Amino acid sequence: MRTPNRLIADSPTTIFTVMSALAARHGAINLGQGFPDTEGPSDIVQAAADALLDGRNQYAPLTGLPELREAVARSNWRFHGLAVDPETEVVVTSGATEALAACLTALIEPGDEVVLIEPLYDCYLPMVRLLGGIPRLVQLHPPEWRLDREALAAAFGERTKLILLNSPMNPAGRVFDRDELAFIAGLVERHDCYAVCDEVYEHLIFGGARHIPLMTLPGMRERCLRIGSAGKSFSLTGWKVGYVTATAALAELVAKAHQNLTFATPPNLQRAVAFGLDKDPAYFKALASDLEAKRDLLSAGLREIGFVVLPSHGSYFVVADIRPLGFEGDDVAFCRHIATEAGVAAIPVSAFYGDGAPPRHLVRFAFCKQVGVLRTALERLSAHFAGARAAATED
Repeated sequence: MRTPNRLIADSPTTIFTVMSALAARHGAINLGQGFPDTEGPSDIVQAAADALLDGRNQYAPLTGLPELREAVARSNWRFHGLAVDPETEVVVTSGATEALAACLTALIEPGDEVVLIEPLYDCYLPMVRLLGGIPRLVQLHPPEWRLDREALAAAFGERTKLILLNSPMNPAGRVFDRDELAFIAGLVERHDCYAVCDEVYEHLIFGGARHIPLMTLPGMRERCLRIGSAGKSFSLTGWKVGYVTATAALAELVAKAHQNLTFATPPNLQRAVAFGLDKDPAYFKALASDLEAKRDLLSAGLREIGFVVLPSHGSYFVVADIRPLGFEGDDVAFCRHIATEAGVAAIPVSAFYGDGAPPRHLVRFAFCKQVGVLRTALERLSAHFAGARAAATED
């Protein structure tokens, strides 16, 4: 038989699926996959349930229901001062992952170069390569995950079509500041390219950090495609509702890509998300505050066990250095070990890198869980490593 698509055939099963399956098999607490273990706001869920019964369950318009596009435009203005035309500059997608696929499909032609910052979300590289794009990878270095400006500038060239920028970052929890964003904007303008901005954690920021969309910087309005996610903003990850904000010319291209991917997103969910986006800003502040407290709880507990915990200013995640624990093995082996022996699942950070030399001593924990779940996970890890140290001492 003829060979199928080699890129797909050679792609491994996502690490999130692998570790979640391992957690289920061993009864481990899943701090690996980044989804909350509680429902989102009950009023938004009720809005979705009510909308199922309002007699409007056929295909939504290609670019999304008007009420959701209008709510996205209002949200852009309320939180970021971005004036957006809901008729021509917003496209609703079936999740942020589809939004990424639509944006990249709209822009990349075979042979185009795409600048990517590592560590990166695991779907970025396969998407770029499937479209015939050539990745140009730039690594941030722990523990502060600071931007290497010289390396970033060197990654841009005559064939650069776009940079894919994730802030706040998964898995690093890094939030790029205005000075770094200005440097990136300068490169985008100098090389006459685009920026696809994955901003799904825009409301999940901590410790006085501030999320600044690259689109708000001078010269960037015409070059940026900004991606948001209802799943992250409302703790409803299973709904898969995303949205792209871009100029009319770019949004039209994204819509054409979207029509060949999913075409439309469930209309009842769109109406519920529109309701949610109009919530009082106090809701979004409370969401961030709650997650910040959970971040602090998990980070403090991991430090007591012996991990070195890296700073996290946004997202669902903290990254921890396993070396002080004396484990003989890399991050993948460590994550398998604690899932099977300690009953806690995490994700090896090396899974967020491409073909280069990733760090092999870092693991990612998700703190978007109930406080009791986090405490139990810490108790399991503490007991396990205390036992391991005691056994080593006896030997």
